[in-house]
Amino acid sequence: MTHYIHNINPIVFELGGPLAVRWYGLSYLLGFITAILLLRHWSKKGEFEVSTAEVSNFVVLLAFFGVFLGGRLGYVLLYGFAEFMSNPLYLFKVWEGGMASHGGLVGVLLFMVWYAKKHQHSFWNLGDNMACTAALGFAFGRLANFINGELWGRITPVNWGIIFPQEVGLHYGQYSRPMIEKMIKTGELMPRHPSQLYQSFAEGFLVFGIMLLLRRTAWGKRPGALSSSFLVLYALARIGMEFFREPDSTLYFGWFTKGQLYSILMILGAVIIGWRKGLFHTEIRT
Repeated sequence: MTHYIHNINPIVFELGGPLAVRWYGLSYLLGFITAILLLRHWSKKGEFEVSTAEVSNFVVLLAFFGVFLGGRLGYVLLYGFAEFMSNPLYLFKVWEGGMASHGGLVGVLLFMVWYAKKHQHSFWNLGDNMACTAALGFAFGRLANFINGELWGRITPVNWGIIFPQEVGLHYGQYSRPMIEKMIKTGELMPRHPSQLYQSFAEGFLVFGIMLLLRRTAWGKRPGALSSSFLVLYALARIGMEFFREPDSTLYFGWFTKGQLYSILMILGAVIIGWRKGLFHTEIRT
């Protein structure tokens, strides 16, 4: 069977010179727009403490200091530290991709701590509402990873496996179909799981749907409930999806990935939140 050869232009259109509009940037923009719309809706209903007029500013600041700065620093420190040490400018090459979801979460957390103190908001109100929008950001981000041909999956015999020329350093416009087919025959390229799409569904859209359902429950209205729920749901989805994603060079016990390790730490964090906020106790009425 002939497998699909990844051949998607990561650039939507050129702006002249090195400037261009990329699908990667549009995916983040879409995530921020949906977050603004949802948070405005919840603000109008009195469920989100940030005023409707200030929601856009809140999301823009969170995007820059939390998502972008935290995500990029997280990726460089957790996955690309060696390359950063050899070339410090690597930190700024965001157009090449490379954003760590775990780093982004830490960045968002630190930003919300600062914002809550500065504007005298409840940290848990900010966190619980943002937790309901975060999964959509991950969903769109993983779709962008697929378009970029990065963070591909493990080698697989399944019929829907995809050939990623980026695996051998080839990018859009640098290869032809006959060239790739020859590399497939010689074993230089093998079909791989489109794990980016798996992650977009599991870590993104599926978690988002569950979070909306939890939001409607009495338990989900407790301070910290949605924040801890998101940490657990995302971590479980990430742990599962790591079995399909090509791991980085660091493996523990021969199979345990960095992503899975960081996800377990997220679950521990959720347990601590649940314990501190009394989320494991239920009222018994007689």
